[in-house]
Amino acid sequence: MSKRTQVNVSWSNAKDPQENPTLEFHLRRENNRLVTGSLWVPRNAIRSSTLMAFGHGASGSRYQIPIPYLAQRFAAKGIASLAMDGPVHGLRQTGEGGRPALSKEMRRSNMIEDMVADWSAAVIATESRLEFETDRFGYFGLSMGSIFGIPYLAQRKRDKSPVTVATLGLLGTTGTVARLAERLEKDASSIDFPTLFLMQMEDELFPRDGYLKLFDAIGSNDKRLHANPGLHPAVPAEEIDFCYEFTLGHLIPER
Repeated sequence: MSKRTQVNVSWSNAKDPQENPTLEFHLRRENNRLVTGSLWVPRNAIRSSTLMAFGHGASGSRYQIPIPYLAQRFAAKGIASLAMDGPVHGLRQTGEGGRPALSKEMRRSNMIEDMVADWSAAVIATESRLEFETDRFGYFGLSMGSIFGIPYLAQRKRDKSPVTVATLGLLGTTGTVARLAERLEKDASSIDFPTLFLMQMEDELFPRDGYLKLFDAIGSNDKRLHANPGLHPAVPAEEIDFCYEFTLGHLIPER
């Protein structure tokens, strides 16, 4: 079967909260598991073989701030962006969604494996839609976006699929993710590409020591830690702009 073969995937026109056009997808994996998300396609020339992927936090969905803002900035540079809903979020929300739904989901032993497979399916479907295979791949995912993003990036490395750059963080190895600490550290150790890691100094969800332990586990020789004052969601706007410039500089090094 070709990598670009699509099975039970449908696309529909939509708009993000900033009224920018997107393509929303509903994809059924081979086990009938639903995968949903959105794709921002540049209006003019698309930079072939370059893809940006976004994972969101537990309280949001594929359209959580700052994803639409960043996706539009990348689109202006010709880069397509993909955002996938979390396991019980957005177009596949269960119950009240958000953190309460995730808390229940995290009791499942194969939660991580399911989300890694979801990401793989979403990226393959996107590549088929865009009619290219990715050579330069960027990832942005904070908090829950790192819980699932770190294992997915590790799987891409095992599959010898390219990863160019990532922004991770708002996550440690203690607190609500303590049972996942060993898995997160192991997967982080396989990250060998440029990585920006964001930390909130007064994070009420993840203590500082766990933050530092996870950052230390990242295997890249090109990694940097940006720590800012404030609670978990209080990432400064200028930090998001730095994330964009950091990522773009690696996705388009010749600019």
